[in-house]
Amino acid sequence: MSNSIIPPNAPPKEDDAELPAIGRYRELTKNWRVVMATLTALASLLAINQIFALGFFVDITMLDGRYLYLLTGLMLIMVFITFPSHKSNLNFVPWYDKVIMAAIAVIFSYFAINAERIILDAWEYAAPVEGIVLALVTWVIILEAGRRAGGWPIFFIVLVLSLYPTYADRMPDVIAGIGMPVHDVAIFHVLGEESVFGVALNSFAMLVFGFILFGVALQYTGGGPFFINFAFSLLGHKRGGAAKVAIFSSGLMGSMSGGPITNVLTTGPLSIPAMRRTGFSRGYAAGVEACASTGGVLMPPIMGATAFVMASFLGVSYVTVAVAAIVPSLLYFYGLFMQIDAYAARNKLEGLPREELPSLGKVFKEGWYFIAVFVVLTVMLVYMQREATAPFIATAALLIINQFTMHKMNLDKFLLMVAATGRLMAELAGILAAIGLIVGSLAVTGMAGTLANDLVYLAGDNVLVLLIMGALTSFVLGIGMTVTAAYIFLAIVLAPALINAGLDPLASHMFIMYWGMLSFITPPVALAAFAAASVAQVSSMRAGWEAMRLGAIIYFIPFFFVLNPALLLQGGFASIAQNVGTALVGVAFISAGLQGYLLGFGRIGEDKLGLVSRACVTIAGLALVTPAGGLYGFSQVFLIVVCVAFLAAGLGITVLQRKRLLPVV
Repeated sequence: MSNSIIPPNAPPKEDDAELPAIGRYRELTKNWRVVMATLTALASLLAINQIFALGFFVDITMLDGRYLYLLTGLMLIMVFITFPSHKSNLNFVPWYDKVIMAAIAVIFSYFAINAERIILDAWEYAAPVEGIVLALVTWVIILEAGRRAGGWPIFFIVLVLSLYPTYADRMPDVIAGIGMPVHDVAIFHVLGEESVFGVALNSFAMLVFGFILFGVALQYTGGGPFFINFAFSLLGHKRGGAAKVAIFSSGLMGSMSGGPITNVLTTGPLSIPAMRRTGFSRGYAAGVEACASTGGVLMPPIMGATAFVMASFLGVSYVTVAVAAIVPSLLYFYGLFMQIDAYAARNKLEGLPREELPSLGKVFKEGWYFIAVFVVLTVMLVYMQREATAPFIATAALLIINQFTMHKMNLDKFLLMVAATGRLMAELAGILAAIGLIVGSLAVTGMAGTLANDLVYLAGDNVLVLLIMGALTSFVLGIGMTVTAAYIFLAIVLAPALINAGLDPLASHMFIMYWGMLSFITPPVALAAFAAASVAQVSSMRAGWEAMRLGAIIYFIPFFFVLNPALLLQGGFASIAQNVGTALVGVAFISAGLQGYLLGFGRIGEDKLGLVSRACVTIAGLALVTPAGGLYGFSQVFLIVVCVAFLAAGLGITVLQRKRLLPVV
């Protein structure tokens, strides 16, 4: 193991990538793989032409509507190639899927050809008969695509809510809306600009597409192995080093992939055995990996599709969202790091032998260009403000540089990369198209504003009650939906209520996204923890509870930044510095209380009375993390006094026990 933990040019394992979703992805024959590769290439070229305004090199500018119809048609065909209708057709594409694909090709070609007429003649309100029929068929196809890509929960939620305009006028007054015949609802959904082809798919087509390409290219050119080896060379020999490596590598990998489960199964097979070898229990190792992989979705510069959709909803640049996420994501990973360090110190867990770890110089020499490409991407995003084109340029640079290294990509690996890209694009597009139906229903019935006002009324103008209601709703939806799908729904319904209550718009949207993610590490349905449990070969619930305890800080962070946006780097420098500084110290105390070890003090809480000591230290940390000012209204002096009082009480109990002045219970 002296050269590297894993080969720098190793692509992600196809088998590992599919472990958590057996029965979801179809095993394609060579011919169908060629079809998928061709469709992916066509979609990529279409996106590049539109985003870079190339005019097909002959100055023919395509309407955005026509572009969306063509791109969505390609993506939906890929959904029905990639995802089987049932486990019985995992190994082949049945005749009815071929019929659906042909129907998609015909329907979306018709819409694309008539793109000008759809806009100029307002088909959204009065379409010809053929337009109505095709819209109805498209509605059904999108529902089925959402089911295959996102599962039954998304299907049922979307089915009920997409039909809402047809029965809204017969509902109780509190949730009643404008009623419409089904054919009018269909043309609004499919031929309008506020439903299927609204914010979600627009964000996908104009922003997310390029970052999907970049993330997959980074993994298939060896970015994943590079960051893992880099983490081992830096931290592998430290106390609890294997777990600290999981935080570092999974954070970076999650930032690339934007998917907690994919992240677990990419880094987990390496980090979990290393943690086990150095003394971590199976459950704890699985919890560490689940938390680190989930937190990666929050880590700039690439935060997954949700951040791009959020930027579109707010009408701000993606960089604004990414900058706001810096402190919360760092606090999360810092909390994980401090807990692991405390756990390792308490249990005397050492790192891996240096001679078995890769050399930092060798790792950097073999993969320097990954860091260089990240720098290029960041510069283009932050300084040049080229959000749409930056990932394409970064991807091209990465692929070109990679060909001049010892790990250059061959044709087989390139085809694997294209296949992975197509599958990821199809999955995301299928879900976003379905969720768009919900957005359209709430918009056309006028329910979005009504629900927001009702939530404020139910909360009795109490912001904290409203936030708790929002957190629980976000969490429950996060169980049945992807983070992006849950976020889009709540951005329509809940975010306006939070904003109307006086909260900052960006902070409100970030609050929703964070709580939508928590279902990945919170039992009873902790999908990231369950995936890690399969790798660690431990009980799923045990892994879930360990992940929940380790990720405890993330349950509090959203409440802190939504009530005082200083933690989102909004406000004056003095306020930001003060709140961030106290938050770092507070997180250290929280970690110490949760794990029973305070750096510089030693072990805390050896018995039942010791639990009181640990609780006091945890409360002291929470007091210090709580931002001064904002809607809380607490002064910094008051919070420090509370912190000192609880810290003194907690540590005092331990000191008195050490001196035998208090009994050990």
